[in-house]
Amino acid sequence: MVFAAARLARSKPDEAAERLAAVAAALGAEAARFAWGQVAYQAAMNHHPRALAFYAAAEGAPLTDTQLAWKARAALREGDWAQALAAIQALSPEEARSSTWRYWRARAFRELGEPAAAQGLLKSLAREIDFYGLLAAEELGESSKPVWNAAAPTSQELERMRALPGIQRALALYRMGLDGEALREWVWALRGRGDRELIAAAEVARQADEPARAINTAERTVQLHDFSLRYPIPHRETLGAAAREWDLDEAIVYSIIRQESRFTTEARSSAGARGLMQIMPSTARWIARQMPVRPYRHDMLADPEVNIRMGTYYLRRVLDDLGHPLLAAAAYNAGPGRARRWRDERPLEAAIYAETIPFSETREYVKKVFANAWFYRHRLGDPASLREMLGQVPGRNADAANAVAAAIP
Repeated sequence: MVFAAARLARSKPDEAAERLAAVAAALGAEAARFAWGQVAYQAAMNHHPRALAFYAAAEGAPLTDTQLAWKARAALREGDWAQALAAIQALSPEEARSSTWRYWRARAFRELGEPAAAQGLLKSLAREIDFYGLLAAEELGESSKPVWNAAAPTSQELERMRALPGIQRALALYRMGLDGEALREWVWALRGRGDRELIAAAEVARQADEPARAINTAERTVQLHDFSLRYPIPHRETLGAAAREWDLDEAIVYSIIRQESRFTTEARSSAGARGLMQIMPSTARWIARQMPVRPYRHDMLADPEVNIRMGTYYLRRVLDDLGHPLLAAAAYNAGPGRARRWRDERPLEAAIYAETIPFSETREYVKKVFANAWFYRHRLGDPASLREMLGQVPGRNADAANAVAAAIP
């Protein structure tokens, strides 16, 4: 019965709760509380309005970190900061140390009238270079512009890195198209290296036209950072023209490409997506009919100009349909239908919408896209605060009058 209730709650939380209530006495208090914890978790992931009530019925049951995290997320959507804080404080020490829960714990402290506790958490978080680190710095008024070339490698550092046998083997394997073997050589050659060496290796990869390896290597530094290597701006003329043509934020387009393909023009996913903007075959055929692109062939997606124009057209259509760039980013990863369904009835703080996306891959994708976009806004000379970029996600009833007629895959 416990298993059945949890399984039913995945798609029908109300029915699961009704059936569980009917058999709870027969199950016994301990098993019933455990079952309510399962139903509450599934309800929270479905953004069900009674999720917190189901968690209350599970009071006393041992909850996992995953169940507690979704209790906190349900409380965030409801604006119940006391329950959010209680759930976060019940997390294991390891989980509670994540930037996600330190940030929301700080926000809860502030909302509940404990500014000193909030300040201490935000100060430690503001030193980190990620979505919540950037938000924490802005909360404290300590946000600063990225320094782009402060750690640029010297010619001697580049030569020393190029001379490493492992780096030479890795680059040779990349040229042969043996990317898996190349990656293993690259990682082994850089084990235990310091920040200066990692930055030099990233520059070697960039000059060898291996943008993904350059970005990933530059991201490994701990104290010294070369943000120009982390956030490159290739294809500037093509991308800028496409962003202007479809009236898109150039920083968001760069950010999506960075997240999708790391600027690898011939990137292919296991699902069949191709090119810089990782366009799926079925979506590409739909875009080709809409633009139109005639004659269209699937191998055209390896052409950066074609891929960028088609990807930005699709992004524009999704943005028109959903009305908010964060929803468009979620839709780019998980589909417009899901992004629309994850909204609340009322307007919702965009950071809360992002944190309560049920798919962990999409949740992290959206946060990374907007953290990337903050850096790209600065690099492109149009800085904005991350909080301003996020804004509020409109409620479900906001877009009925302006829905795009054509279905978007």
